[in-house]
Amino acid sequence: MAAKTIMVQGTGSNVGKSLIVAGLCRILKEQGLKVAPFKAQNMALNSYITYEGGEIGRAQALQAEAAGILPSVDMNPILLKPAGNMQSQVVVLGKPLGNMSAREYHNTWSLQAWKIVTDAFHRLANQYDVIVIEGAGSPAEINLKDTEIVNMRVAKYARSPVLLVGDIDRGGVLASLVGTMELLEPEERQLIKGFIINKFRGDVNLFLPAIEILERKTLVPVLGVLPYQKLALEEEDSMSIQSKPLPPNGLDIVVIRLPQISNFTDFDALKFEPDVGVRFESDPSAAGNPDAIIIPGSKNTISDLNFLRTSGWESYLKSAQTQGIPIVGICGGYQMLGEKIYDPHGVEGTKRFETGLGFIKMKTEFWPEKTTTISNGILTNKFFNLEESGLDVKGYEIHMGQTILDPSETPFIKLDDNRTDGAITAHGQIWGTYFHGIFDNDQFRRNWLNYLRQRKKLLPITTLRNYKEWREYNLTQLGNLIKENLNMEYLMKLIENGIEG
Repeated sequence: MAAKTIMVQGTGSNVGKSLIVAGLCRILKEQGLKVAPFKAQNMALNSYITYEGGEIGRAQALQAEAAGILPSVDMNPILLKPAGNMQSQVVVLGKPLGNMSAREYHNTWSLQAWKIVTDAFHRLANQYDVIVIEGAGSPAEINLKDTEIVNMRVAKYARSPVLLVGDIDRGGVLASLVGTMELLEPEERQLIKGFIINKFRGDVNLFLPAIEILERKTLVPVLGVLPYQKLALEEEDSMSIQSKPLPPNGLDIVVIRLPQISNFTDFDALKFEPDVGVRFESDPSAAGNPDAIIIPGSKNTISDLNFLRTSGWESYLKSAQTQGIPIVGICGGYQMLGEKIYDPHGVEGTKRFETGLGFIKMKTEFWPEKTTTISNGILTNKFFNLEESGLDVKGYEIHMGQTILDPSETPFIKLDDNRTDGAITAHGQIWGTYFHGIFDNDQFRRNWLNYLRQRKKLLPITTLRNYKEWREYNLTQLGNLIKENLNMEYLMKLIENGIEG
């Protein structure tokens, strides 16, 4: 095992571990080191497809991007995707193993996965100079400690120094840091080599006395205090879903916040545009009269389709259709746009059939095999006021179902392998696709937004913004934020010397 390591753990979920790991990857890359991220086990509904067709957590894909490398399944060997009814789909080295209850996973399977985790770690360690490891949740979840495979078990195996992150924005950061240390075993406490206080607002000088008390009480140094700063980089936890306010003379886009929404990062590229506001709404009474409505991906299409019915969204969408408001479906949302959904193998549960919203003549049947692939294609017609057809688009597919269009319907995209994807109605009002990341395509995104602007009698915007370059800029800013506010000399010594340093 050649690589050096540093591990980032947290006092809880959504304290900022993922972005700190991404920032460290960017810093080490800029120093000329070959660096890779690693998270043994991730629970997330935001996922990404590697070029080999393996599914991993979206956060690890972002971290790989920060490191300047292609993502691989070894960076996240175990992915848990909550599927409702206290069950999760277990994805192992990029491929689904099946659904398990939390009890079944922790009591009978997680430790069996340990060799999968260590083998993946060793493959990375033999390729890279540094591995930046991310923990999950909190290492102080003592009820799960005997079977956990992502926090201190990994740190001890890798002999990695650990940085413990606390979120001051949610309050109680000192108690959470001290409490976490108290609940760790003595040999685990020895691995904690520094604290990071994250998401600080205000004058840091007023917080210095608290830092001194924390360091005296725990004998662990505080490496620094990171200021609260919202960067245009996705976080994986659904707690981090945030709307963007409607700008003056802008477009108001509503994304339905499904109970089992997945890949909500699909809409970050829309929030990147200065003339767009994006709202995530659970209640149709709050939706108002937007310029477009998006039904996003779902981990359980049939369950979330029933939510649309019982919550009033279906009636709202039917009314929106009559009013001519554009409606878009992505992945599971695309499946919901059709007439019928079949689940003969019980992929999503016990219900074998559900009637769709009926906006597009098509039917979907769920299969046990999951489609996970990077896809490329061209738009099949002059949609969204394009002067010519054939616009290239790319994205990635993650779905259990296959959809068959009625011959009277128009496919949305012609794929490179001569298959088709999605569907679009005659005037472009309603369309759907299996492509996650469809809005990351700059020209496509602007064409669709200008179509919405035209409907609103607003002038088109001719400037084309580069979303990929913007992400690169924000990753560099994230690295700079960490460099400016952490004790980098101490941090680099930790990486160089390991737990002995």
